[in-house]
Amino acid sequence: MAISVDSLRNAIHLKAEINASKLGVSEAEVCFLGRSNVGKSSVINLLCSKRDMARASQIPGKTRTINVYEAVPGRWLIDLPGYGFAMGGRKAKDQLGGIIEGYLKDRTTLAMVYVLVDAFVGPTTLDRKMIDWLAYYDFPFSIVVNKIDKIAQPKLDARKNEIVQALKVGERAIFWVSTTKKLGVLDLQHSVVEHLS
Repeated sequence: MAISVDSLRNAIHLKAEINASKLGVSEAEVCFLGRSNVGKSSVINLLCSKRDMARASQIPGKTRTINVYEAVPGRWLIDLPGYGFAMGGRKAKDQLGGIIEGYLKDRTTLAMVYVLVDAFVGPTTLDRKMIDWLAYYDFPFSIVVNKIDKIAQPKLDARKNEIVQALKVGERAIFWVSTTKKLGVLDLQHSVVEHLS
């Protein structure tokens, strides 16, 4: 079935699973990955013009499932658990890492990984490790720098340059967005639709 930017507005929460092998079959999917509290759910809501379809936890690390949103039948947007913080200590962190890695290595229809980075905090050590891991295993990925509204406008260009230098991702696409101000959404929507088509 054809998908367009308008199709994203029809997205629904389809399912939540811990084990990627139980997700079933999709025609194509993209996933959103990042540290806890970076705004993955908010970005998905913005992409789909929804207010609260993807629920953001008030407690970092509380979301522990793979959440599937379906735009049209068989075309999925995936919200993965956040990394870097988990209630319950080391064991919970290891479990979340297993869920994320299990998903990434299991899904043959995965077309793009969008790695979210906080514009204000900047790329963390965990962000860089995740990006290095994706590059090592040759996953297709793009960077979504969220919360650019938290950077004063006169300093934004310099901050963007700092982030580009810190990430060392070369010519890979970087999307600069703000879910609060609804900035940068159209380019990201077009990218998502392209990879789900």
